[in-house]
Amino acid sequence: MTAGPAGAATNAPQRTALAALATKATTSKATATKTVATQSRAAKQNKRATAAVKYAYKQIGDPYRYGGSGPGSWDCSGLAQGSWRKAGVKLPRTTQQIYRAVKHKVSWKGAKAGDLLFFYSGRTHVGIYVGHGYMIHAPHSGSHVKKIKLTHYYKSQFNGGVRPGY
Repeated sequence: MTAGPAGAATNAPQRTALAALATKATTSKATATKTVATQSRAAKQNKRATAAVKYAYKQIGDPYRYGGSGPGSWDCSGLAQGSWRKAGVKLPRTTQQIYRAVKHKVSWKGAKAGDLLFFYSGRTHVGIYVGHGYMIHAPHSGSHVKKIKLTHYYKSQFNGGVRPGY
């Protein structure tokens, strides 16, 4: 035995056990802090996604216009950008730039409301997933912003998804 701080007798096994407990407590606290931070970030993203979807719904019926970034007329990337801007998230202008800029990628099956879904080989079209197999998008010239069911056709043309605001 050796004398510890204040003259208390301690031995090596006790010191090792105390050190292990201290390490475990520190690790548990760090893990808990990281979990809380992750939950906070996810909650914040979910709130933003809800706002983006709500805004996109309000644009249904607006005309498609090439290069349109609202209000009143939209192209597909302008609608995505405008909806997320309303939710407090700045996105680049084009579909390819948006896909590259947003780091949190999602799969077809992993999509949640607010995620942006990209289609075709050059990721030349984007829609805002609103849940339950539907998206809102500005499809093409001569059309208007609409909510559509994601059919097998869209699944076959899917080329990635992102989760802005995460």
